[in-house]
Amino acid sequence: MTGKFNGGVKKKGISKKVFAIIIIVLAVIGGSVSAYVLLTGSAKTQYFKAEKNTIDFMVDKVKERYEPEVNWLEHTEDNPTETALELSAEANIPGSGYGMISPQEIINNSTITLTTQMDKKEKQIASDIKASFGEMELGDISFFMTADKVMLGLPFLKETLQINDKDLGKLLKEIDPATFSGEEEIDFNSVFEAMEGTISEEDQAYFKEEYITMIYDKLPDDAFETTKETVKVDTENVKTEKITFHLSEQQVKDLITAILEKMKDDKRLKEIIKEQMELQQFGMPAAIIGNQMALDTEQMIEEFDSSIDDAIKGLEDFQIPHGLTSIIWVNNDLIVKRDFSISMGPTKDELATITVNGTHLLSDSEQMFDYEFGIGVGDAVNKETMTIAGDLTWKDNKADDSIKLTAGDVELSYESTETLEDNNREFERVFSFTDQVNSGSLTWSGEASYDNDQMNSDSMFSIEASNFSQDIFNLHVAKDAKTIKKVDVPNESNVKNLGSMSMNEIMQYAETEATPQFQQWLMGLLGTSGGFGF
Repeated sequence: MTGKFNGGVKKKGISKKVFAIIIIVLAVIGGSVSAYVLLTGSAKTQYFKAEKNTIDFMVDKVKERYEPEVNWLEHTEDNPTETALELSAEANIPGSGYGMISPQEIINNSTITLTTQMDKKEKQIASDIKASFGEMELGDISFFMTADKVMLGLPFLKETLQINDKDLGKLLKEIDPATFSGEEEIDFNSVFEAMEGTISEEDQAYFKEEYITMIYDKLPDDAFETTKETVKVDTENVKTEKITFHLSEQQVKDLITAILEKMKDDKRLKEIIKEQMELQQFGMPAAIIGNQMALDTEQMIEEFDSSIDDAIKGLEDFQIPHGLTSIIWVNNDLIVKRDFSISMGPTKDELATITVNGTHLLSDSEQMFDYEFGIGVGDAVNKETMTIAGDLTWKDNKADDSIKLTAGDVELSYESTETLEDNNREFERVFSFTDQVNSGSLTWSGEASYDNDQMNSDSMFSIEASNFSQDIFNLHVAKDAKTIKKVDVPNESNVKNLGSMSMNEIMQYAETEATPQFQQWLMGLLGTSGGFGF
C-alpha cells in the first residue's frame, strides 16, 4: 500500500516532505484548535468546546486516579530529591546447573544499585552505580552533571575525569581535525530542558495567539451545523447534539495555504522547531552522535522557506475531492461518538482515504471507548484498519482496566487491577502480545507508597512466552526516594580536566596512569574475590 501511494506522489512531482507538511497542517486544523474556545453559543464554538471538554475530562480522571504519583512528580520539580534503585533477578533456567559457574548462579547472586540525586531548579544531577556479583564488588561509577560540565568517576581511577562544554570543540579537533572545527559545544543545559517536557508555556502561548486563533477565525461559521439525534453507544441509547463540520476542497486548500504562508515568514517558529529537534539530541553536534536526524535538522531549517513554497505550489493540483468532514455527537458537553473522513492524493485515481470512527461512554467511575482507524489507497481492497477498545473503571479506589489494540494479525492488550488505600497502591499490570506465530506477556506487579516528601515501591517483572514459562526469569526493582537539602557535589581537589589537555597529553595519561590503575584494580578484584566469588 505504501509503495503504491508514494509512487503516485512522485509522478505528480509532490515530494514526501510536501505531503508531510500538508498532513501536519490538517492535523492542526482538526485538533489543536480545540484549545481555543470562545464564550459564544455558535455551532463552531460548541464543536471545539466539546473536543476540549472531552480531553480535559480524561486528563482529570487520570490525575484523580493517580493523585499520589502526580503530587510526587510535582514535588520533584520544585525540590531536590534522591532516588535509590536496587535491581536483582531470580532465574530458574532448566539445565543451567552444569559446569563450575552457571548463568543462573551469576544472575541469582547479582545486584545493581543506582542512586541518583537531582535538583532540576539548580540543574544538577549526581548518580552513583554499584554492582556486585556474588562476593565480587565492582566498586562505584559516579557521574555528576551541571549545565556546563560533566564529571565521571571510575572505580579504578584515583582522579575524577571532567570535561566542560566550552572545551569540547578543542578536544574533538585534537581527536579528529578532519571532522571537527574546534567550535563544537555540547549543550549540557539541554538535558535539563528536555526533562522539563515538550514546548514551554511561553511557546504554547505564542502558538495559541499566532496560529490557533487565526485558524479558528478563518473557519467559516457556516461550515458547522447542529441537529438533534439519538445514537446507540455500547448498549445505551443516548440523546445527543450532532455537530457536523465540513470544509470543501477549496476551503481546505485556502486554509492550509494561509497557514503555510504565515509559517514561511515566522522566524520564531523556525527557532522553536530547531530547539525542539536539538532537545531530542541533548544538544550534541551531529558529528558527535552520527545521527542523520541531527544532520537533517540544519538542512531542514535552511530549506524551510523553499519547502513551504513547494507545499503551496503542490497544493494547487492536490486532490481533496470530498473536502474534510468531521461529525461529533455530544451529550452533557462530552463527545460520545465520532466520524471523521478525508480523501486526498496526487490524482483522483490514487486517493488516500483516512477515516476515524468510534464511540465514548464517559462517567466518573467508568470510561469506555471503541475506535477504528482506517487508511486505504485507491479501491477498498487496500484498506488497512486498526482498532482500539478499552474499559477503564475506578470505583471505591479500585481499578479494573482492559485495553486492546488490534492491527491485522497483531493484537496488543493491557489488563490491570489496582487498589489505593492511604496513599498505598497495590497493582498487577499485564501487557500481552499475540500474532499468527508468537504470543507472550509481561507482568508488572507490586506496591508503591507515597508520604509527602518521600516514596518507596517494590516491583516485580516477569515474562511469559511461547517457549518458556513465567517463573524462568523475574526482575525485582526496589525504589526508595526522598527529599534532600541539596545535591552532593564531588570533591574537585583531584580532577583531571580532559578538555584542557592536548591529544598527546591524553594518550600519555591513558598509557602511563589510567591503564596501570585499571590493571591493578582488576587483579585485586579477581584475587580478593576468589575469581568470581561463588
